[in-house]
Amino acid sequence: MTRPILIFLATGAYAGFVPFAPGTAGSAVGLALAWAALGQAQRHPWLAAAVFVGVFAMACWVADRAQAILGRHDSPHIVLDEILGMVATMFLNPLDWIHLAIGFGLFRLFDIVKPPPAGFFDRTVAGGAGVMLDDLAAAIYANIALRVVAHLIV
Repeated sequence: MTRPILIFLATGAYAGFVPFAPGTAGSAVGLALAWAALGQAQRHPWLAAAVFVGVFAMACWVADRAQAILGRHDSPHIVLDEILGMVATMFLNPLDWIHLAIGFGLFRLFDIVKPPPAGFFDRTVAGGAGVMLDDLAAAIYANIALRVVAHLIV
């Protein structure tokens, strides 16, 4: 894979280069992707989960290569972790505007706070897996919290 393609993917179509809050910009890209891609996941959740695992594994490799190109561990320009974090947050949750907005807020909260084990992954796991795993942990928390909130607002 060429350097320009790696950077394009890792930065979420260059969303990671916005001057303020690139992680939030990447999460917005992920929100749009989740809305567009997860509609079919309701009918085929196991297939969607399998595709996500494959894409996540590839994203670990892309993030690792992008770190080497950008010369910094977990560069703020790499937002592929936030993109897939939003997809994981919204997996099997309702995709209407209120749930998308709440899911976005919850994911950003858990991504910033990094409750265990997210903080552990962030501090101790090297390479692209370290970049990706803390956001996956935050997304799992956000997904569960969104399910609780969804029952309260329905």
